[in-house]
Amino acid sequence: MIRAQGLIKKFRPEEASVIKGIDLEIRDGDFISMMGRSGSGKSTLLYLLSTLDRHYEGQIFYDSADVLKMDVENVHKLRNQQIGFVFQFHYLLSELTALENILLPARKAGLLKEKEAFARELLETIGLAGKANRLPDNLSGGEQQRVAIARALVMRPKYLFADEPTGNLDSTNGEIILDLFAKFNREYKTTIIYVTHDKEFGNWAHRKIHLVDGLIESDGP
Repeated sequence: MIRAQGLIKKFRPEEASVIKGIDLEIRDGDFISMMGRSGSGKSTLLYLLSTLDRHYEGQIFYDSADVLKMDVENVHKLRNQQIGFVFQFHYLLSELTALENILLPARKAGLLKEKEAFARELLETIGLAGKANRLPDNLSGGEQQRVAIARALVMRPKYLFADEPTGNLDSTNGEIILDLFAKFNREYKTTIIYVTHDKEFGNWAHRKIHLVDGLIESDGP
């Protein structure tokens, strides 16, 4: 479980808060979309909850652990073992194949051999089993984003965060990505939190959080 209490975020001390005292609980197994107009704070909140931004007031707990009280080593351990993140742009390494890109987190963790079978299973799940040895330049934009999602999942994280994962894709590829999220949430029990500006894509989630001016306006099915 992730729990935020009194969460406040300012980018500069003299500026107004972007996040204005949010309390939020994310339950294990949740499938959540975060929506709101540009500037509402949805991506900022996502980065705070995912520990990628640790400059804030208030508290964020992963189970009973307060993120701000964790040392750097334990924060990295938390990210490596429990958190996956998907950006709007795929950030694949151009010199590595699809399979090698997926296995990057496993390589960093010294678990390359242990994770290869699961990486190939993920390739099949995302519909790219026959393209394991292709370089990113030989994949479509939608295929590249699917590889990025598989990379985020190869360590079997408890939580998957995604910032506008369909933002650069057409509607068909966007639906493929959201269908994969639903599948991973259902079959791997991955807790998924994603930001989108598209109401139709937001409605794929079981729980929808709508932000207005740094506050949660609504939170429900």
